This record gives sequence, C-alpha cells and structure tokens, in this order.
Amino acid sequence: MFKKKLKALEYMDWDKVNANDPKHFRKLVVWLEEQKIRHYQIEERGELRNMNSNNWSETFTKYCYDVACPITTEPIDRLEWLVGYAVKLEFQDNYKKYQPITGVSLKEMNKQAGPSVKSSNPLDNLNFYTAEFRNGVETLAKILRVPCHSNHLVTLEACSKVVTRRLNADALLHPSSVVVKGKEFPILETGLGFTLGDSALENAAKILRLLYIQDLRNLQTRINEAIVSIQNITANPKTDTKLGQVGK
Repeated sequence: MFKKKLKALEYMDWDKVNANDPKHFRKLVVWLEEQKIRHYQIEERGELRNMNSNNWSETFTKYCYDVACPITTEPIDRLEWLVGYAVKLEFQDNYKKYQPITGVSLKEMNKQAGPSVKSSNPLDNLNFYTAEFRNGVETLAKILRVPCHSNHLVTLEACSKVVTRRLNADALLHPSSVVVKGKEFPILETGLGFTLGDSALENAAKILRLLYIQDLRNLQTRINEAIVSIQNITANPKTDTKLGQVGK
C-alpha cells in the first residue's frame, strides 16, 4: 500500500524506494514537502534539503511536529503518515478530478460531524496529542499487555476493548468465562476462496472475515439472551384470581 500511494502521487521511483535506506528516506521526505505538502515557505526548506547534514534527524522531527504529525514512534511510521497526508492534500487540490471516482465532494470531506458543544466533562477537554497523554496510553498498554500501534489512539481503543470485555464486573467474578482456551486458529494459512492478486490484501480480507464472524456470534448470543428472557416471563404466568367469575 505504501508503494501504491507513492505511485498515485506520481513519485518517480515509487517501485524502487526503500524506506529503510537513509538516502531514499530523506529524498522522499524532501520530495513530499517540495511537491505535495508545501508546509514551509521555499526559503524555510534549506535544512530539510541538506540531506547530508548530521542534524537531519532533528530537522525531520521538527518538520513532523510543524505539520502536526500525530505519530511519535518510528521514523518509518511518520513517513507513512506523511505519504497519506500528501494523498489527502492531492485529493483536496484536485477533488473535481477524483470526485466521479470517489463520489465524495470537498465540502462533504471537510464538513463537521456536528455542532460545537461545550462540555463540562473534563475528559472532553483533554489534548489527546500531548507527549504526556501518549506516554500514559503506552503505560496502560504495557499493563494490559496490548501491543502498541504507531497511532496511540488506536492503542487506546484496543485497551478500551480489553477493559470492556475482560475487566467488567461479570468477568472479574467469573474469570474463567473470558480466558481463551484451545489452539490458535491459523487464519492467515486458510484459503480465502478467491484471489485479490495481493497477499497483503488477501490477509486483510481474511482478518475482516474473522471479525465479521465474531460480530455475528456476538449478535446471536444477544438474540439467545433475549429469547431466554422472554421465555422466563411467558413460562411463568401469574393469574389474578380476583378477576375470575363463577357462574353468572
């Protein structure tokens, strides 16, 4: 997907780029800023262009901060975010060209999800992109043994699911009900039933299928619980004998 995005951006060496090579990495970053992102003024790009500088890594870190990159982990993860950001800007600059394909207008893309509402909840006033918040999420993930994602908000969502499913009141009373048993299912080794021409896409499709099956099972469990609740009511009717009449 990384190279496909570069191809869509018309990067000259999209099929040869190696993000692990410092020369390729720095060349790509400079190209993204010069051709697509254009966050800095031309005269401000000097340090970024000086790819042989010993301080280039610090310059890159500052650049990521200036463009509000939320990724603070590996440089490659930051580069991938920059490429995705460049794709977004490319769409905004040429949305009329891509609108017949995507069906999404620029207005729909940028419109707010809802009106701005002031909340008294202190959680709504948190800055989710501070270093302190990221460190807190990483600490929580280590405690829960949740793998950290390059985007700390994705990690936080995973932590939330673990707490909701395995640390709720019922799970704490009956821990054996949430302990996974049996052998791991080799999902990536199973057949998909069709081909997509890309191993990464096929693996993603297998995972999505497994998640869909899990959602269906959860839905069936809720349906069964609803049926049992109704049966408990209908199987034990209470008769009001005061309403009965004997004779005429």
